[in-house]
Amino acid sequence: MNIYNAILASQRTVFTTQSLALMAEDLGANQVAKSLNYYVRKGDLLNPRRGIYTKQSYKELEMACSILRPSYVSLEYVLARSGITFQYSEKITCVSYQTREVVVDGKIYAFRKINPIIGTNRMGVEQRDNVAIATPERAFLDMMYLSAGKCYFDNLHPLDKKKVIELLPIYNSLALSTRVKELLN
Repeated sequence: MNIYNAILASQRTVFTTQSLALMAEDLGANQVAKSLNYYVRKGDLLNPRRGIYTKQSYKELEMACSILRPSYVSLEYVLARSGITFQYSEKITCVSYQTREVVVDGKIYAFRKINPIIGTNRMGVEQRDNVAIATPERAFLDMMYLSAGKCYFDNLHPLDKKKVIELLPIYNSLALSTRVKELLN
């Protein structure tokens, strides 16, 4: 199978070299690399970052989840779009296994390190259109956990308090539980 046709047929817009190798398992790694380089030179595919290939137009949230794996979109990005904070930022904020800021095509992707046991737990993380994104409740708890409670929220009404309490055990932190319960009451 032609790797380019497989990419076009896919609903994904962002691909890693690993995901492409799986798509074209009948081709060797060398042949996949040659094919990708050919389509990038030809202008059919983009290679905005080493190890990442995209269609001509791609989804920024899909890019965010492809830069560092495993990761998911959370924190300020989700909180602002849920109406919990009113500070707007151009950055796409994610939670992952390391802290790093990456710029791809002028867009800033900010990753915050979280305990791997918490980061790999998918409770409160939805998979939509090839993007792993935190629910507002999970993003709220991520923010509280990573900032040790030193953060401000403009509006807590969009949060489902029952879901917040259900997600608290993921963090295994008595201090976090105390801070969250005080803030929600």
